[in-house]
Amino acid sequence: MPVTSVMFPVQAQNIGSTVPFARLLQQRGEGRMWMGQSLSLESHHVFAALAGMGLRIPFGTSVVLSPLRHPYQAAVSARSVAALSGHSYVAGIGPGSSEFQATVSPATKAKPVSAVREYAHTMRALLDGEGPHTTSGTFDTVGAGLMPFAHPEVEVGLGVLRPAMARAAGRAADVAITWLAPPSYLRDVLMPEMTVSAQTADRTPPRVASVVHAAVDRPGRDLVQAALTAVGPHLASTHYTDMLRQGGIAAHPAEPQLGAEQLVKSGVFASGTPAEIAAQITEYHRIGVSEVMVNVCGVYLTEGAGAALRDLSAILNAVDEAAHV
Repeated sequence: MPVTSVMFPVQAQNIGSTVPFARLLQQRGEGRMWMGQSLSLESHHVFAALAGMGLRIPFGTSVVLSPLRHPYQAAVSARSVAALSGHSYVAGIGPGSSEFQATVSPATKAKPVSAVREYAHTMRALLDGEGPHTTSGTFDTVGAGLMPFAHPEVEVGLGVLRPAMARAAGRAADVAITWLAPPSYLRDVLMPEMTVSAQTADRTPPRVASVVHAAVDRPGRDLVQAALTAVGPHLASTHYTDMLRQGGIAAHPAEPQLGAEQLVKSGVFASGTPAEIAAQITEYHRIGVSEVMVNVCGVYLTEGAGAALRDLSAILNAVDEAAHV
């Protein structure tokens, strides 16, 4: 059944900022709280702290940077959060930019796609108790299996932007996690690549979880500025704008303002009334996306946490109302 979840919109500076988002999901009784890589409060630590406060909801990362930790430690962290929360956990990973890889993990920079595919495969094997049988390579774990430990399900996710990563996800991931991907690009490019790759590897294609940026169209609100504030660095990035152009969005790294305008115009940055945003989310579910993560980052950064939570609550309510019509 399709799920609508929540992306915590910024890197956490303190645990108090994350609590209202977790509490909103707990009260709703449905959905997952996702966080990206945080270099302030570490994401797994935030999840553990929330669970310790009684906010025991499903969590996931979208995504943490694989060069920062060995897949053995990543597997330990993932199953720890699952056990502490009492719910399934999605361990979403990605290699980061080429500049970041060159700084912290030069060994993976030459072949980032194959390296992150190997990383996901190693994590999955460890979590499945196959440690002594994993192959050696960039991440050697031969003979180093995890200690047996009961915990809820852990899914291994890969951040997917373009076809090469879609094929990697098809071969090694349980979940393919997308960011700013237009629905038509998901349907016509990424999902077919995942399916063919998975079939070649004789495995089930990964389910798709997509981050969708959103803002309710309220009086006096500049939606283009909200979009630009939320994803300006992505709109100035060669690989993100290449993906958007493949998806039919006129975006160029030299013109992030134009890119923001196109995101709003096309609906990739979802806006309008809460009901209209709910309809846009439904379109992702209609094409086969199993989980949509609503990200109100643009409102959070331009108007504050209160305004962001107001939007998020209105959108989730509209999604839930539409589901019961």
